Amino acid sequence: MNTVAGVTVGTAGCLGVLGSSGAEGTILGPPEQDLSEASFPSYGDNMPEFTVPDPIHGEEISTAQFEGERAVLWTSFYTNCPDGVCPALILRLRCGQEAAAEAGYSDQIAFLPITFDPERDTAEVLREYAGQQGVDLNAGNWHFLQTETYERAQEIHDEHFGLKIEKQPADDIENLEYCFPHYGLIILANKQGIIERAYPRGPRTDIDRLVDDLERVATA
Repeated sequence: MNTVAGVTVGTAGCLGVLGSSGAEGTILGPPEQDLSEASFPSYGDNMPEFTVPDPIHGEEISTAQFEGERAVLWTSFYTNCPDGVCPALILRLRCGQEAAAEAGYSDQIAFLPITFDPERDTAEVLREYAGQQGVDLNAGNWHFLQTETYERAQEIHDEHFGLKIEKQPADDIENLEYCFPHYGLIILANKQGIIERAYPRGPRTDIDRLVDDLERVATA
């Protein structure tokens, strides 16, 4: 399901001109839809700060470590997603990664998808998933984030993003013990750690628009 914290939302996009009448510290103008009343952080807010492991690269990653150096594109997902929502989210980040490589700004962006199912999404599973989704793990800008526990994943999503993560029985889905409701949120923050765009219907976000937003923010 795609209800985000009880707010009816559409895809956010850019209407403004660079630097015109935008929130302080932002590069893009205001989005088409005002999401300031939503529970998740949005345009002009600070990117939430937290530190979690990247199990594939064997290092701790903090969202704050990229401030001053890289823009950040964040989402949350799990590899056992049965209905295509999470692959659609990862696809959009991967398209951003490809665009950055083609345009030569790979070192100015960090892709930070975090799993809320660490019990099943081990380093081995995430590495295999990266191959399935066409992600370049050797580009130096992609980090699959995985908390130590499911409870820690819940805490990060609730406290920092206003998203409730709860396991649900998956009795009607073959070979799947449990699943999750989908909060298809993608967040783009600039190099100063200020959010430029929140895409609450991430799986339906126009890829060209997202890539355009990403390039303008990362190369500013």
